[in-house]
Amino acid sequence: MKIIKTKIKDLVLLKTERYDDNRGYFREVFIEKIIKKKFVFDCTSFSKKGVLRGLHYQKKFPQGKLLTVVKVEIFDVAVDLRSKSKTYGEYFAIKISDKSNFSLYIPPGMAHGFLCLSSQCNIYYKCTNYRHLKSEKVILWNDKFLNIKWPRIKKILSKKDSKGESLNLNKL
Repeated sequence: MKIIKTKIKDLVLLKTERYDDNRGYFREVFIEKIIKKKFVFDCTSFSKKGVLRGLHYQKKFPQGKLLTVVKVEIFDVAVDLRSKSKTYGEYFAIKISDKSNFSLYIPPGMAHGFLCLSSQCNIYYKCTNYRHLKSEKVILWNDKFLNIKWPRIKKILSKKDSKGESLNLNKL
């Protein structure tokens, strides 16, 4: 496993080996001595093409997430909301697929969202903190201040995600 740094501090790609044969493949996702994070729960999500989830964060109980695409392809976005960070208010975006052979570690204090690009997507998460409904917040996916260059496909949003707030860095 190899750690690849991004422009945002502590947001890293974890490049892994994939072992293919005529039966399928095997791939390591998490090695504690390399990642050195404590994860308290795991979850998965399934989405259809065009589903956009996010941009989610927890204000009082921030979560770090180790994200792995298990099936097909997503466009993934992480927004730095850590007020003391040099990249505060900036975002990182990347396409990730089940063939990418990497996972993405998103540190606590960042908003996260993704768009399913294929007919369906399965994502596996390890999280550093539990879900806390009362502290969950949503930033509008098409916020003019972030100006994220999302792929041009028809988007399907939940009611909660379609009512996200505009990013106001002074109020976070």
